[in-house]
Amino acid sequence: MIGRTLFTYFFRRYLVIVAQFFVGVVVISFLVDFTEFSRRVGSLPEYTVAAGMMVSALRIPLIVQTAIPFIILFAAMSTLMSLNRKYELVIARSAGISAWQFLGPLCLASFLIGAVAITALNTVAAAALSYAEEIETSFSGKARGEPGGQALPWLRQRTDDGVTIIGAKKSAQRGRVLGEATFIRFDKNGSIAERIDAKRAVLTKGAWALQQVQRLDSKGRRSERPKMVIKTDLQPNFVEEQFAKPETIPLFELGEKIDSARSFGLSANPFAMQYHSLLALPFLLVAMTLIAATVSMRFARLGQSAPMILGGVGAGFLLYVTSVLVKAFGSSGFVPPMVAAWLPVVVAGFFGVTFLLHKEDG
Repeated sequence: MIGRTLFTYFFRRYLVIVAQFFVGVVVISFLVDFTEFSRRVGSLPEYTVAAGMMVSALRIPLIVQTAIPFIILFAAMSTLMSLNRKYELVIARSAGISAWQFLGPLCLASFLIGAVAITALNTVAAAALSYAEEIETSFSGKARGEPGGQALPWLRQRTDDGVTIIGAKKSAQRGRVLGEATFIRFDKNGSIAERIDAKRAVLTKGAWALQQVQRLDSKGRRSERPKMVIKTDLQPNFVEEQFAKPETIPLFELGEKIDSARSFGLSANPFAMQYHSLLALPFLLVAMTLIAATVSMRFARLGQSAPMILGGVGAGFLLYVTSVLVKAFGSSGFVPPMVAAWLPVVVAGFFGVTFLLHKEDG
């Protein structure tokens, strides 16, 4: 049985290496995201370097959350290879400690990291991404490389004044703030009465508050207004279900959003997929640790075979790509979200356990 001192030593050693990889990912992600964001929106009049750095910094928590499986994979491989090169694993084995026992601290640390990621980090990432989107909605004009047309689904509302179709290229605050919004209003006879384009539209109680408005009436006459109000009977919850990204909603609120979407008769698959993916993340990190162990515990004198290490990296990458593809199927409804979120984790876990059982017990 592994002792408390050795358990703590492996546990602390692994957390230090994980922290080092986290710092590296944060720095690289910030530089890459800032460069790409500046290239894309740097020509817009409202853009400043400070705003670009702020948006990139606010996106970092979500990027780190997405990269956690790879961080754990490389950190676990680095830890085990380092322990092996210094013959610490050899000494532990000679003392009668099996691979399952000295992998226990790493698996526990991975699980705890996953638990922190889906609670604290996820909450911060959701709030930061929502704020970053709000900053982006303040940029007017078409960004370089931005696809044309409406990027968000259209909404239809009916009031005493007639029917209005609402679309937007950007959204923030879970859909309550729209950027580059378009309102197409129909009269009671079903004919187009006017088109209204606004730089920004904010959903208030019973109305949309528009800013920097351009109006085109049915006769082709154009006019501009600094502000305008359009009545609406849309509820904020309904707008959230249509425009909000699942990534902007913390884990603790996803269950409520799933029930809310179903009550409106809307598809809750994207929210359910995000919910189950977050719940499965700690177990996915444990599976990544087991996969790292299958290629990192070879005796140091025999050398760490490059094909074995590349095989571990390839296995981790394949698992991640498979998870992303299955997540897309789950979000679209082709596969039940629960199955799509947990199947890759179960398969990866069985693969790691089976390989280690064969290697340790024959």
